[in-house]
Amino acid sequence: MKWTVLAKSICRIAFWLTFVSITFLGPQTLFAQKSEVVFDIRIAQGRVEPAARVIRVHQGDLVTIRYTVDRPIILHLHGYDITTKATPGTVAEMSFTAQATGRFPVEEHSPDSRAGHSHGEAPVVRVEVWPR
Repeated sequence: MKWTVLAKSICRIAFWLTFVSITFLGPQTLFAQKSEVVFDIRIAQGRVEPAARVIRVHQGDLVTIRYTVDRPIILHLHGYDITTKATPGTVAEMSFTAQATGRFPVEEHSPDSRAGHSHGEAPVVRVEVWPR
């Protein structure tokens, strides 16, 4: 059976689209799988150990950050607009799917009647979401 010109053209286009996709996007993008990642963060006297100050994940990951604290605290993940209240003796969680890429601070929020809230001195941790 002979191939028609149309069938040959379709095969060539499909081949080149696949080749270009793998070459420029990379196989990790085409065949990427979502990962579930969990981070346990201990906040003592408003601080986190240096090794835990940056949380790195990839776009599409299902992320859970679990906090334990030595005093009541309100935490807010900017960019994802997630807030959680943490109290001593409990574990507070933030769970989200990492969609937006970039670097997002988790800051302590304190109630403030003038502006609705105020921030602590510096971010407690930063969440870095890398593209897949």
